[in-house]
Amino acid sequence: MNIIKIFVLVLVFPLLLSVNAHKFYVSVTEVAYVNEKKSVQIITRIFIDDLENALRQRYNKHLTFAPENEAEEVEIYLERYLKDKISIQINDKIVAFKYVGREYDNDIVFCYLEITDVKEIKSFQISNKVLFESFDDQQNIVKLKINDQNKSVILINQSDNVLLKF
Repeated sequence: MNIIKIFVLVLVFPLLLSVNAHKFYVSVTEVAYVNEKKSVQIITRIFIDDLENALRQRYNKHLTFAPENEAEEVEIYLERYLKDKISIQINDKIVAFKYVGREYDNDIVFCYLEITDVKEIKSFQISNKVLFESFDDQQNIVKLKINDQNKSVILINQSDNVLLKF
């Protein structure tokens, strides 16, 4: 009987350890068209530690996200990174978004972006390559609320953009 218990422990224990060791690599981007303001408002949520590592690798700088005593260059490199990794086309035209700012919630950074002077949206294309260079299994979830329609997609390294018609 003891041999069976030991045998089960030897088989099950490593499996339990591997479940806890696995980490998910995901970001969530919410896109909303606010017709009254004629703007597209975007919130991107990214795990701070993953983003820090990506910025350190990309720009060869030791950047640390911290609500207090944060270097001004963190904001500069974050904005540059987001503009390099996220691109948007509205009605088949490339549009530039404005980096509005960021805030922290525990281990996540919320990045706020906006596109102004958008009169109507017939098609919306987004490419989101955030953290793809860091993690092969990175997934970027994009949730859209445009023209009273809700759509969601998951972008992966092999398929990093989507075109939606409204």
